Amino acid sequence: MPEALSPTQASDGADELAEVYAGDTLTQFRTLSIIIPVYNEHRTVMKLLQQVARQPLSLQKELIIVDDCSSDGTREFLQQSDLPALLGADGANSVKLLFHDKNQGKGAAVRTALEHVTGEIVLIQDADLEYDPRDYPALITPILEGHADAVFGNRFHSGSHRVPRYYRYLLNRAFSLVCNALTGLAVHDVTACYKVFRREIFSRMTIRSDRFSIETEITVKLAKMGVRIYEVPIVYHGRTYAEGKKISWTDGVAALYHLVRYQLKD
Repeated sequence: MPEALSPTQASDGADELAEVYAGDTLTQFRTLSIIIPVYNEHRTVMKLLQQVARQPLSLQKELIIVDDCSSDGTREFLQQSDLPALLGADGANSVKLLFHDKNQGKGAAVRTALEHVTGEIVLIQDADLEYDPRDYPALITPILEGHADAVFGNRFHSGSHRVPRYYRYLLNRAFSLVCNALTGLAVHDVTACYKVFRREIFSRMTIRSDRFSIETEITVKLAKMGVRIYEVPIVYHGRTYAEGKKISWTDGVAALYHLVRYQLKD
């Protein structure tokens, strides 16, 4: 099991990354790999996939869809759909469809998808329409311009956005503050789905979380690595539980536990 990096080692790691990335140009980035975990999203999944496929970018898009053993017909719908024809955009996009034999969670789906990534940049996208693919250009620009190794979306900004429930907002902000206190970062929205990375980051990181704690684990490990993290404001169309929201208070407790766990050891 890898040992946690000391501050000096993290600094050295950041310096190594800077040296590796020195002199980068936009031409080295050809493909954006978009990881899309899917679980019981029959109502929204095709609309989301079409939005992703239509989003104009300077990069080719590689859609890696992982169905996490859906039980509402999503799995069968994806199997029966000709996704390369529907989403290929005349060769601008490629599509990979993967399946879990049992439900394992978002983190496990991301882990599965990472084994099939070929793009130089990796983005994680939920399938529930809460997050808008029109934010892709803003999310990838800091990496394309050589300023960042990872980019986080931030739902809590002064621009136009859906007003969240007060206690949900309070818990999100409190969790981010605790995470920042332990990691030394100043991230405004640790639990947001939108996170983008240079693919090389994952060669230095082992994802162990199976469920929603992947957001916490990634943040802690990026802090230990000392990589350059940017934040950009994003659009967020939050769902209610009646509309299909899946994360619960138990996931919040698990995230807090994993925050401490991954801060102390891998």
